[in-house]
Amino acid sequence: MDHQKQTSPEVPMAEPSTKFDRRSSSSSSGEVSVTVKKENDINTAGAGADVDSREEAVGGSASNGVTNSSGTPGMELTRVKTLPSEKPQSPSDHLKLERSKTEKPTHSSGFAQEAAKIFDDKISEQQKLKLLKRIATVKDDGTVEFEIPGDVETTEVLGTGSESVHTAVEDEPLDATELQYFPPMQIVILIVGTRGDVQPFTAIGKRLQDFGHRVRLATHANFKEFVLSAGLEFYPLGGDPKILAEYMVKNKGFLPSGPSEIPVQRNQMKEIIYSLLPACKEPDMDTGVPFKADAIIANPPAYGHVHVAEALQIPIHIFFTMPWTPTSEFPHPLSRVKQPAGYRLSYQIVDTLIWLGIRDMINDLRKKKLKLRPVTYLSGSQSSELDIPHAYIWSPHLVPKPKDWGPKIDVVGFCFLDLATGYEPPESLVNWLKAGPKPIYIGFGSLPVQDPQGMTNTIVKALEVTNQRGIINEGWGGLGTLAEPKDFVYLLDNVPHDWLFLQCAAVVHHGGAGTTAAGLKAACPTTIVPFFGDQPFWGERVHARGVGPLPIEADQFTLDRLVHAIRFMLNPEVKERAIELAKAMENEDGVTGAVKAFFKQLSRTKSEPQKSPKPTSTYSLRSCFGCS
Repeated sequence: MDHQKQTSPEVPMAEPSTKFDRRSSSSSSGEVSVTVKKENDINTAGAGADVDSREEAVGGSASNGVTNSSGTPGMELTRVKTLPSEKPQSPSDHLKLERSKTEKPTHSSGFAQEAAKIFDDKISEQQKLKLLKRIATVKDDGTVEFEIPGDVETTEVLGTGSESVHTAVEDEPLDATELQYFPPMQIVILIVGTRGDVQPFTAIGKRLQDFGHRVRLATHANFKEFVLSAGLEFYPLGGDPKILAEYMVKNKGFLPSGPSEIPVQRNQMKEIIYSLLPACKEPDMDTGVPFKADAIIANPPAYGHVHVAEALQIPIHIFFTMPWTPTSEFPHPLSRVKQPAGYRLSYQIVDTLIWLGIRDMINDLRKKKLKLRPVTYLSGSQSSELDIPHAYIWSPHLVPKPKDWGPKIDVVGFCFLDLATGYEPPESLVNWLKAGPKPIYIGFGSLPVQDPQGMTNTIVKALEVTNQRGIINEGWGGLGTLAEPKDFVYLLDNVPHDWLFLQCAAVVHHGGAGTTAAGLKAACPTTIVPFFGDQPFWGERVHARGVGPLPIEADQFTLDRLVHAIRFMLNPEVKERAIELAKAMENEDGVTGAVKAFFKQLSRTKSEPQKSPKPTSTYSLRSCFGCS
């Protein structure tokens, strides 16, 4: 068979862009408005003691919180607003997030302007909840959509002083930051997610260990051997990553797409939440060696991590692979917003909906395990007041740090764990690679695929149509079942991306941050097939940078789309841009950047004078999520 690469003479080329702008149509079917109502005998919402019987409980995710002011000497920790008293709550007092039967709600300019009241301290919590359900639309895929008329300016929606542009004087670049010495600490890293979420933190943990610190990586039991093989200590967190992945694929993110999804997510969340405190202070489960964390590094899906930090009075640093800090440059990845005026607001709306689903469990944890008072929500002030440092694990050459992110926020670069060194590929793979031109990689990692056989057939047919060789990664989705062997297809599983992608002409994958980074580092044109979470964000960024076609939604994975994507990637101009981006990333060291950011924020916090707790009237909803 002829393996000559084919290219399309007229491939649309995307111009490099520095802003992410998802402009989704509101005309798609299945859109429903948020309706909040009381429901008797609702068991799926959980029956934990709570702070306000009028509030609602639905399955959500990704909570952060805040720490209090009495932490490690010299460390500034923010105190949250607590209620003066606790109210008992019966299951019948829960409220349910329900989908209306209307297909497409209308959002008047009045509703959009009322969005500003979400940030108004003078508006009651119940009024804000009513405003929210009038503004937001929860789509069937679990994302949130709202509209703001074109004549409404950002300042009208957010109010004066909601954002600011930070200068280089107050925000020293990480590459100019010296690595500072700190006495040996015991650091716990709390990570919830798939193998791709755990891997960059393994690299960060190893580097911290090189500086003399004791590092415990707490994550799901499935990844115990992976963590231990990297030389780090391990502690198990609750939750099954396979169940979490199935939920996320079905719902596109943290928000449930329907009532039937609520119990699944809540059970997983509860297991995770209640395993966080032991991970920070219990002895090693294998050796019995005592452990007491001096600092926490965590990703937002670890839910109650910041509340644990508050109880233990230790500093916390949030790291994540997708934007979780409000900005006017792009919307929250779990939202669908047309107008730039709504980008910053999208973060508050998504957080509000998530908080509705987790607040009863968080407050149950605070009262029963952490001995802390419950926290309120929807209290209104902007999150810029928070002092919890954040670091984002992506290349600034792909997504530059927004101008309205302050000195507490860093973009550190992609964090790679070297798995290629010492890897011995199977002889059959080496021989197959030598037998023809570079192949195209297709794989979706640890994500479940709804129709693995149908997707495999589509992949094989697309390779035939484009006259390409392909490597199919079976993964958790079970791809690669063929009626008969094909000489142009090689099936594999669990090969280090940093080795494999160097052997490939292009890659097609789910768009996880780590897989995206590995492909771009190897100068591979990339097609992203997003399933949920930050994956659509990376698909848009890859396309905006001109190194890949528009992302193909997982449920729209057709032969025509895949054929077009392959031909797009094989265009020489696309390859040239991929090489340029890879060269720009060569000088980045995300692991060093992450460690620098961690030490920089510790040093900065120690040098700052201790501030008095902020008035409770200005407590921000986002402080429950640990977002800055």
